[in-house]
Amino acid sequence: MKSAVTMTVNGAPRTAEVEPRTLLVHLLREHLNLTGTHVGCDTSNCGACTVWLDDEAVKACTVLAVQAHGHEVTTIEGIAANGDLHPMQRAFHEHHGLQCGYCTPGMIMTAIKLVEAVPAPSDEEIRRGLEGNLCRCTGYENIVAAVRAASEVRV
Repeated sequence: MKSAVTMTVNGAPRTAEVEPRTLLVHLLREHLNLTGTHVGCDTSNCGACTVWLDDEAVKACTVLAVQAHGHEVTTIEGIAANGDLHPMQRAFHEHHGLQCGYCTPGMIMTAIKLVEAVPAPSDEEIRRGLEGNLCRCTGYENIVAAVRAASEVRV
């Protein structure tokens, strides 16, 4: 039996019919075609699926779509404004904070919330704040540099 779920996604009302066990990450990717949110591990270890649920960073592989009913979801596609990259997106680009890019959407979504909570984070605070997000390609140096640079422009 399918359930109708309605939520605001990236500022627009969206409704979909899903199985009650459907994860939010699968609703976003398969039903709403928002493929910027990645499925990495399905165990909440990698953070590739990080989105904002009611303005809080969550791993979309740990949230059922029905739990998001009536709530607001923001994905990586929803943070740019008028075609301009979000300052964190721009910093990741300018500071080479990615290699293959698979972890990047989740890293960016988490990093924005980190900088909102800690406006001028130290490198150690950045590393600690990104602990739930894994990158298998880099040594994190450029990621830390990108988050630091974005924090300096007051994300």
